[in-house]
Amino acid sequence: MEQVPTSILCAERCHLGEGPTYDAATDTAWWFDILEGKLFEAHLVSGQVRIHRLGKMASALARIDAEHQLIAAEDGLYIRSIRDGAMTLYRPLEADNPRSRSNDARVHPSGTFWIGTMGRNAEAGAGSIYALHCGEISKLFANITIPNAICFSPDGGIGYFADTAKNELYRVALDPATGLPRGAPEALLEHRGIGGLDGAVVDADGLIWNARWGGSCVDVYSPQGEHLRCLHVPARQASCPAFVGQDLSRLLVTSAWQDMDEAARAADPDHGRTFVLKVAAHGRAEPDIRLARS
Repeated sequence: MEQVPTSILCAERCHLGEGPTYDAATDTAWWFDILEGKLFEAHLVSGQVRIHRLGKMASALARIDAEHQLIAAEDGLYIRSIRDGAMTLYRPLEADNPRSRSNDARVHPSGTFWIGTMGRNAEAGAGSIYALHCGEISKLFANITIPNAICFSPDGGIGYFADTAKNELYRVALDPATGLPRGAPEALLEHRGIGGLDGAVVDADGLIWNARWGGSCVDVYSPQGEHLRCLHVPARQASCPAFVGQDLSRLLVTSAWQDMDEAARAADPDHGRTFVLKVAAHGRAEPDIRLARS
């Protein structure tokens, strides 16, 4: 396992840290503690971290513009005002199913937003992946237990996602102009060994950076599924990465202490913390979400 310079961005322990993203315009990283209903805001240069209590479980964020964000939450998609934190329901999503919640999500280069849902107790096959395209929600894939690793090739022609319960990463051909599938998903790789496939992001070279839940690491794969690198993360349950910094050369990684008893937490002293790894990557900026046709 490769050791790289690593720092703690936030020492606050997340019960289930997830959904990191980075706003290059303000040099600000955002991420969630899903189970505690918290949104974290960290200004990278100053190191200042603010915690916003959302009053509901939420898992992912997309930038609309300089003043607004779209939040994927347990019962729908909300527009959030950055200035005062006010949240307004934009579209319901599985709001009639109290046993489900949102999980992994990411914005396609076209501005289409993919959102995963899952059972609150990871019930088998209870999850789905949806697309918000120009204001309309459609279901893309169903019968997923834990949807994760949603990310896209730099040209937008390939989408990736995983079912952590099966430890399989899939690829699917997409229309680059819309971010919608052109065919059925195909298995790209199956992880064997310690841990499971969790959140992922693709860099400017098309490499897939995947946090390995239970493996204390981030794995790097080629678009063909070849395992290229394994980078140590100082928490056992690494959950999701995002490229950060003005040159997008560093990797923010969230973690979690979900389902860890007292002994497991004691053996994992940095459980639930949020880290920045100096990985010398060629990252990509996250695109803004597109809510309407131009």
